Amino acid sequence: MDEGLMKTYGRAAEVFVGGHGAVLTDSTGAEYLDFLAGIAVSALGHGHAELTRALRDQVGKVVHLSNLFRHPYTEQVATRLCALTDMAAAFFTNSGTEAMECAMKLARKAMAVRGTPERTSFVALEGGFHGRSLGALSLTWSEKYRKPFQPLQQVSWVAPEDTAALARVLERERPAALVLEPIQGEGGIRALSTEFLRAARELCNATGTLLIHDEIQSGCGRTGRFLAAQHAGVTPDIVTLAKPIAAGLPMGACLCVPALADTFQKGEHGSTFAGGPLVCRAALVFLDEIDRGLLGAVQDRGRQLHDGLLALQRELPIVREVRGRGLMLGLRLHHSAEAVQKELYRRHLMVNCTAGDVLRIVPPYVVTSAQVDRALQILASVLQQFPAQPVEKS
Repeated sequence: MDEGLMKTYGRAAEVFVGGHGAVLTDSTGAEYLDFLAGIAVSALGHGHAELTRALRDQVGKVVHLSNLFRHPYTEQVATRLCALTDMAAAFFTNSGTEAMECAMKLARKAMAVRGTPERTSFVALEGGFHGRSLGALSLTWSEKYRKPFQPLQQVSWVAPEDTAALARVLERERPAALVLEPIQGEGGIRALSTEFLRAARELCNATGTLLIHDEIQSGCGRTGRFLAAQHAGVTPDIVTLAKPIAAGLPMGACLCVPALADTFQKGEHGSTFAGGPLVCRAALVFLDEIDRGLLGAVQDRGRQLHDGLLALQRELPIVREVRGRGLMLGLRLHHSAEAVQKELYRRHLMVNCTAGDVLRIVPPYVVTSAQVDRALQILASVLQQFPAQPVEKS
């Protein structure tokens, strides 16, 4: 298996060939409840009828043009995303990592335009994950990701929720930007408090620091609002999106407020493939579903799943904490989450683990009430098999 591939992934043996909604089917015909959604990507699930129709139609017309030429969908997607996020301009990318690279370049260029080109550093939060390219990797907290590739971009680290430390670092370092995830994904589905998000906004205003929100995993409706930060009433200067934005096709976006919209000049940033007609058609299908009330379903199924996880916490000593919001939830355990995840997979429930002791549960937005109930039943059955025991976070 994996012949001809670099050995960068630990992959399951099964080969998946189809799916419908929140169910995946492997080559033997076995069905799995997909509560991972391609790591928070497949918001519309699998085999979505309107997405299928739109993509078939577009493949028969034009798939790629490059950004030297116009197609009918670029401005439609950009303006709709800006309206949903209170932003003014978008740059399309092929991934979340590329969106973060754009955000970093935009912050550095903005400082030069302001007449403070010396402000080239960044501040990020402990536990954060922002990507694996050299720029985005420099913002990623875990040393196991960064160490093989150092030296990287200069970054200072602050613990989440430590407002006093953040104030000291921003005042001392005068960075180009503060970068944070409103809900840390790889950091264990750890939601930052409303108080901390608002304090970070105020401190950035006071120190002339740009505020970058990485909403690659928490954004595009996964928490029940289009941006997770909207629950706190906070608007960043720059926000990055990706994962579900094109319902499974590779697409991301870096969006900014009006004051930054004209920062890049022609030729200062670009992408060969990004924002092409195929992925933009997919994004329009996704945005149309949002307009039809899909976030209401996220809220309803999120409450159902959250309540069910809280019931497990009350009943089972192994469950330490329920984390997250909407359909971005984490179950923190008094045990290795990886061991539990493997048994859940054997029982045909797909989740994964993060931060060593947290099960990440991020089903498609189209998951049904019956499927949530079934997933909770499988979780309860499996968790009962494991004793509560301490585990070191990785």
